[in-house]
Amino acid sequence: MVIEWLKFRVESDHREAFIQADDAIWTTALSTYPGFLGKAIWLAPDDPAALILIIQWASRAQWKAIPEADLAVIEQRFDQAFEFDYDMIESKEFQVRRFATVPAQT
Repeated sequence: MVIEWLKFRVESDHREAFIQADDAIWTTALSTYPGFLGKAIWLAPDDPAALILIIQWASRAQWKAIPEADLAVIEQRFDQAFEFDYDMIESKEFQVRRFATVPAQT
């Protein structure tokens, strides 16, 4: 599994509108592509303008197979959903490493 980690800065009075538009537009669109596993939004209690989006993908290849033209159309729809500014201030990628479980000794 691969994690797409995105950090946004959105004024706190626009935060809920951003979250709703993200769910309706980005999450709905991404869920139609193979490999999309889910998404979570983390809110920082000490920084109400910070939003962290955690997108889970089955593989990096599936994530990166989404055509750039499709992403551009989705982004345009998202940006037209509201009339306020937001900034993506950081993006990262993580690979999830799972450890083998050891059976309990009897």
